[in-house]
Amino acid sequence: MLTERQLIILQVIIDDFVDSAHPIGSRALSKKENLPYSAATIRNEMADLEELGFLEKTHTSSGRVPSEKGYRYYVDHLIGPSTNQNEISMIKDIVQDGFFEFEQIVQMSAEVLSELTNYTSIILGPEMFETTLKQIQILPLSNHTAVAILVTNTGHVEHRSFTIPEKINTSDLEKMVNIMNDRLNGVPIIKLQDVLNTEIPHLMKMYIDDFDKSFDYLKAFFVNDNPVKLYIGGKSNILMQPEFNDVDKIRSFFTMMEKEDEIASMLKNSKNGIEVTIGNENEVDAIKDLSLITTSYHLGGGHMGTIALLGPTRMEYRKVISLIKGLSTEMTDALYMWYRNND
Repeated sequence: MLTERQLIILQVIIDDFVDSAHPIGSRALSKKENLPYSAATIRNEMADLEELGFLEKTHTSSGRVPSEKGYRYYVDHLIGPSTNQNEISMIKDIVQDGFFEFEQIVQMSAEVLSELTNYTSIILGPEMFETTLKQIQILPLSNHTAVAILVTNTGHVEHRSFTIPEKINTSDLEKMVNIMNDRLNGVPIIKLQDVLNTEIPHLMKMYIDDFDKSFDYLKAFFVNDNPVKLYIGGKSNILMQPEFNDVDKIRSFFTMMEKEDEIASMLKNSKNGIEVTIGNENEVDAIKDLSLITTSYHLGGGHMGTIALLGPTRMEYRKVISLIKGLSTEMTDALYMWYRNND
């Protein structure tokens, strides 16, 4: 159990290091107005905190820096609630004002969070079993090419061009689209392949003489191996952190950021409340020098997706936890309105 004096000194050291990224010594600490202790007293307490594992010495300075254990104690016991009303109001204005599609709401949320924190934000979209097909369109580009457009109930849009077989005319394509929209509307994306293979072919045969080749092209469009979608903001913000001047660390981080399935797997089991994992508490090697803060956003009480923020262990925990909580609330409200208006 830490003494009251040790708690005060530990909090001041962490707050100072978060701001400056420089180790701090007892002499510098003794000059701070909120520490009414002598340099000798502070030096002894710092030595005890180091022995207990809350501080550690750097190789290049006689000062101390917080250890991962120190950050853990700080997050769990020393930071209180903090609300910056200006930033929360900014989040509310951006998230809820003028965006009419689900994806716009989520992408803008990721971007505003990264801008307000200077860290990397990741928002995990709803899983495909919660996402259903809303509409399919086929737009001919020429006599031999067309583009297929898929729109989901979340506003997600995908498009892919394909070659029109010579025997298929425009009217046959229109018949295909009408049949598919009639039978696939409201079907979960993850089940599209099954419905396409079992319910659609016999209907196509009734109305289209030679549909096999075009239908094969269209079926390929619905193959989706990634059941989730990630929205990322401020991916390069990590480069601004002084801890990341190591090329190997940077390479490892950006390699991980390209593997969306691994990121999704890391995030999709987050709980309802705020979770903070620090340094080596993270299971993924590429972020063992980072802190990860996650929470979820909801629709009608059900889990929809995850909000995450990646930054150095020297993170402004009090500020970012407040912002993430605020963003979760505003996204939940905005998505509720979006679904209500698009139901």
